[in-house]
Amino acid sequence: MTAVTKRHLLGMAAVAAWGVTGLAAPAMAQESFKIGLILPMTGQQASTGRQIEAAARLYIAQNGDTVAGRKVELIVKDDTGLPDVARRIAQELVIKDKVGVLAGFGLTPLALAVAPIATQSKTPEVVMAAATSSITEASPYIVRSSFTLPQAAVVIADWTPKNGIKKVVTLVSDYGPCVDAEKFFTDQFKKNGGEVSESLRVPLRNPDFAPFLQKVRDAKPDALFVFVPSGAGAAVMKQFVERGMDKAGIKLIGTGDLTDDDQLNDMGDGALGVVTAHHYSADHPSALNKQFVATFKKANNNLRPNFMAVGGYDGMHAIYEALKATKGQGDGDALLAALKGMSFESPRGPFSIDAQTRDVVHDIYLRKVERKDGQLYNVEFDAVKAVKDPGKAGK
Repeated sequence: MTAVTKRHLLGMAAVAAWGVTGLAAPAMAQESFKIGLILPMTGQQASTGRQIEAAARLYIAQNGDTVAGRKVELIVKDDTGLPDVARRIAQELVIKDKVGVLAGFGLTPLALAVAPIATQSKTPEVVMAAATSSITEASPYIVRSSFTLPQAAVVIADWTPKNGIKKVVTLVSDYGPCVDAEKFFTDQFKKNGGEVSESLRVPLRNPDFAPFLQKVRDAKPDALFVFVPSGAGAAVMKQFVERGMDKAGIKLIGTGDLTDDDQLNDMGDGALGVVTAHHYSADHPSALNKQFVATFKKANNNLRPNFMAVGGYDGMHAIYEALKATKGQGDGDALLAALKGMSFESPRGPFSIDAQTRDVVHDIYLRKVERKDGQLYNVEFDAVKAVKDPGKAGK
């Protein structure tokens, strides 16, 4: 073969290869961008999964299913609330389905179980529910759109002693966020001159609050501080009232999980006057939130959105904005860079992601349960602006 012929054949091969690549590039651009939504759809935390999935689907319905030339595909998987199941599902989503983002995570152990997979595959993990402070430290690819327990616990601990409450018993569910809620409330309350006379922890699975509440009644504190996961607040409220603790002069305070918007109307008048600190209320008075609540209820058989829903809604917003910023690029590192430092207006109010910690920054509201238009709502009466996670102070 002559040198000229050889060069000609090589040139033809190069053109052919370029042609294949040239044809393949548009096809690649049209591939769907898959979001793996890992949620507890059955079991004790099923309400969390229901709220987040509904919010994610609402965001897509409102904003279209194509972003920067990529069709968005939502793949919802039930982790049943078990870390081993969440880990297996995440592996399948990354390897088999080739998702661009892992999202959801109703409980801390589930988010932590998936963290190594996010790191190894360089896939952003958007935590839409779990609230233990340390979660974002488990992988450099974790970003949070929900909240952290220290954010709410510190704000209620500052309010409490200023309002005639000097002695408190704490009652929390016994898992990751409980440690945060208990520690940050106790430390801040004591710093403000308060006394925590007893700290009680209830098993996460199959909880029975009755014996613990009886101990609280016997201790006769000014108030009981409560943290329980989403969905368990109604049981606490019911037993608190049944034991006549409100009539005994013991006030009930806590983080917003206690008076979950999803269950608040079922709690009855015993919930009236309960003060909590949280980042979201369905009664938040902004125009954006009023629209969010109305459209969410219309799309979900009059279901009221709760703080889990807004975590899912804002998580989808963040993913969409990152995809736009990267011009449809599905690369994990590019998406992560776009997520860091992102800010926008949310139904909860101002929302941003701290560029260093990858954690959410938002306002924390003090709220009191009141009856409005025949329904119970967490009505905001004060706000602490742009609260970063106290659990990462100095880190």
